[in-house]
Amino acid sequence: MSLPKIGITLFPTDRTLPPARLAAEVEARGFESLFLPEHSHIPSSRSTPWPGAQPGHEDLPDYYWHINDQIVSLAMAAAVTTELRLGTAVTLIPQHDPVWLAKQVATLDHLSGGRVVLGVGFAWNREQCENHNIDFANRREITRDNVAIMRALWNTDESAHSGQTRELAPSWAYPKPAQAGGPAIILGGGWGPKLFSHLCEWADGWMPISARPSLGSRLGLLHDAAIAHGRDPQSIRITVMGAVETIEGLESLASEGVERAVWTVWSEDPDEILRELDRFAAIKDSA
Repeated sequence: MSLPKIGITLFPTDRTLPPARLAAEVEARGFESLFLPEHSHIPSSRSTPWPGAQPGHEDLPDYYWHINDQIVSLAMAAAVTTELRLGTAVTLIPQHDPVWLAKQVATLDHLSGGRVVLGVGFAWNREQCENHNIDFANRREITRDNVAIMRALWNTDESAHSGQTRELAPSWAYPKPAQAGGPAIILGGGWGPKLFSHLCEWADGWMPISARPSLGSRLGLLHDAAIAHGRDPQSIRITVMGAVETIEGLESLASEGVERAVWTVWSEDPDEILRELDRFAAIKDSA
């Protein structure tokens, strides 16, 4: 019986378990990873529709603007764990200064002994991007250039980049990540020609949200995109967020080449979070 690696994600807010306690509890139950999301802020005049909205529930939940800082939280998690992978789901790359972000991620990977997995996204909130002085229409191109700058800083002594939207003059930056080449960069999002084209051009993997036991035809589209870009489809690492919670479903995902399945804890109540972690651990350990 083969299963993907099993991770945990939740919205870590100022009302719930501190990240160090959370990480210790996740690792103690034998989970492979902890993935944390980010939002710098939510403009109160927001008009951008929430991608997770359901009919009758269009309002954005307030945990989006109560969320703790992602990198600070993962640094606290790293300090109290030894094996737990430290994941982002996702880092909104176009909203960051890529030089500073490269420094933060490299430092976290260096100090944690190479445990970072960098899930990345293009950002969906137009008003938030505007507050960061980001041209929303060009956020995909900005993401490509920012990732290229980060990789250059991680992998070369004197780093430089000249791109469509961003440039980096020859520069030095240390520490380098503990992982050779830097942390895996996993692109979050749905599926389709545009996203898969970006993924196959510069990302190490794909991070869809799916509670289904199979990714089905989407994997065929990804396979074709990889071939078109001259990449080995088997080199694309897949992490499924909000994954199916049955052993049979996990086995199905593993058979399709899914590397990691991440379960979501939705509660902010500390006691309920611990109960959910226990419930998830019981499923995992029943295999």
